[in-house]
Amino acid sequence: MNITNEGLVAAFSALGAGMAVIAGIGPGIGQGIAAGHGAAAVGRNPGARGTVMSTMLLGQAVAETTGLYGLLIAFLLLYANPLLGRF
Repeated sequence: MNITNEGLVAAFSALGAGMAVIAGIGPGIGQGIAAGHGAAAVGRNPGARGTVMSTMLLGQAVAETTGLYGLLIAFLLLYANPLLGRF
């Protein structure tokens, strides 16, 4: 069996892309927890709905950036890999 350097880079790039997409698990869990706590807070104090919702949505937007960075890295490794053709 003869493995070329380019084939090895492509294989590990695919493996790295899969690992980068796993980074979306954390933000998903965190956003679910934040939404649950936000709903509970609004249930306890309906008058603070606007403040709770805006704070919760801002927190979820910040948490989502981690998942988006992982997706960006995965796309870069799969479709615009700077390492292919260098070895």
